[in-house]
Amino acid sequence: MGELSGKVAIVTGSSSGIGESTARRLADLGAHVVVNSSTSVEAGKNVAVSLATKGAYVQADISDQAQGKKLIDETIDIFGRLDILVNNAGWTTLVPHGDLDGLTDEIFDKTFKVNVYGTWWLTKSAIPHLKQSDDGNVVNITSIAGVRPVGSSMAYAMTKAALNHMTVLMAKSFGPIRFNAVAPGLVQTPWTQDWGVMHDFVSKASPLKRSAYASDCSEAVLGIVRNPHMTGQVLVIDGGFTLVS
Repeated sequence: MGELSGKVAIVTGSSSGIGESTARRLADLGAHVVVNSSTSVEAGKNVAVSLATKGAYVQADISDQAQGKKLIDETIDIFGRLDILVNNAGWTTLVPHGDLDGLTDEIFDKTFKVNVYGTWWLTKSAIPHLKQSDDGNVVNITSIAGVRPVGSSMAYAMTKAALNHMTVLMAKSFGPIRFNAVAPGLVQTPWTQDWGVMHDFVSKASPLKRSAYASDCSEAVLGIVRNPHMTGQVLVIDGGFTLVS
């Protein structure tokens, strides 16, 4: 029996990277986890069946409000409850901050639709069920781009700033559900595997001399979930990069 036995978690965007690592660690502690992705269906199913506890996979694109609601509804149908929501799904593309023409309306809209609207809609749908938990938890995976003028695009940075502030606002207004955020710096994931120059820069600049692993972020999520008196916090996990840059 793990310390999270009987709990049910949803981790969005969990077919790889931070989401997969988080799903696996929650299951290691006994939680039943719903794995989610918008397109990587086979990878998501493989993660779900390989978890330490009974898992499930639900395909849903959170930027579509109806699909996000379906993700919540199917979780309740399968497991009958929801205790933890990890909002990890997000989208970005590299656009230099000084390139106004490169940051097209299409890129801007998609970045906000997935990162902000999708997270907002999903969290709203989850709140009635999280209220029934003895320790309802929402953990938003944001970024240091939400606290410093950095990031893969200006639109991405703006969305992460919005999520950080959304976290604080919801913590104030919807207790005793707890709302916190994990704000990583650059993370080594399949999404960033071709960003060698950026990884090299972070490794040279940060006090801990490397970019983050997915496991660094998932351990931060676990720390939040395990602390029943923590809410309204944005936990920066960046190896000290923002201390010097």
